[in-house]
Amino acid sequence: MKLDYKILWLDDKMDVIIDGQYDSEIKKHLFEQGFNPIVITVKDEKEFFYHLDDSFDLILTDYHLNDTANNTRDGDLIIKEVREKNSIFTEIMFYSAQGEVVDTVKLDRITFVDTRKSIIRDHNEAVIDRAIKLIDLTIKKFQHIVAMRGMIMNETSTLDMQMLDIIKLALKSKDISFDELAPKIYDELNELYNSKNKFVNECREAGKFLSLTKDNFVFSADYKIRTLGQILGGLNIKDFSEEYKEEINSMRNKFAHAVLLKDEQTGREYFKHGESGLTFDEELCKKIRMDIIKHRNNFNETFEKIKPEAKV
Repeated sequence: MKLDYKILWLDDKMDVIIDGQYDSEIKKHLFEQGFNPIVITVKDEKEFFYHLDDSFDLILTDYHLNDTANNTRDGDLIIKEVREKNSIFTEIMFYSAQGEVVDTVKLDRITFVDTRKSIIRDHNEAVIDRAIKLIDLTIKKFQHIVAMRGMIMNETSTLDMQMLDIIKLALKSKDISFDELAPKIYDELNELYNSKNKFVNECREAGKFLSLTKDNFVFSADYKIRTLGQILGGLNIKDFSEEYKEEINSMRNKFAHAVLLKDEQTGREYFKHGESGLTFDEELCKKIRMDIIKHRNNFNETFEKIKPEAKV
């Protein structure tokens, strides 16, 4: 399971879906569950197969797709090709309001929806209702707390790499005063890492601050965050470094040292951090996922503001 939840949606009346913001309902639901929604909408099978790969978590398709020139087959034949020719076993839901959806394709992980039988009278709303229920089911399958910890650790490590890329790029930027910024960071490093004074001072004298980023002991996660804060201030960008430290770095460290426990009454497994007493369950993991998405967006926006192409 990834933080990005990807959906490929095929419907020959996609304009109606977009105009009605039905795709936005799905995106909103996924975000509220702590996932980053990526919904690719297409009108015909040519576009569909252009985007199709095994990275999608869910495929949605109308059953009757012969209303436009580029759609010559119904959804069941397209899905059969997805399974048998492309060997893609993503969860699939196809739907219809024009007649019985017949199970003509005897394949696994396929949901058939006849919206005429739904208590929700609007066809598209009925589709959204069933799609959201299926999304929740696919999420639940992959939400085992042990797997979720692995995903969160991987995503936070990726954030650290993004932060380091931003630091390196910013220190080369003409929009930041290196002479004013660097001494503040040098002083902190000298104060707390006396064993590294010689190395730090050599870098100071040579004017090679970037060399410190190659030393993980000196340039620890905490100091990456402090440096990021200094850089954001130097570039007059809103400083989110303290939020990052609390919501990502501190939370990751606690999660990494938490112990797996099991509720004997419910059988539910969870992680608990002994020193803080913090319980890592589904709700807390959802919040952590949402915070990761927030800071990933912060990093992306910061990178866009300082990258050389943005200055042209």
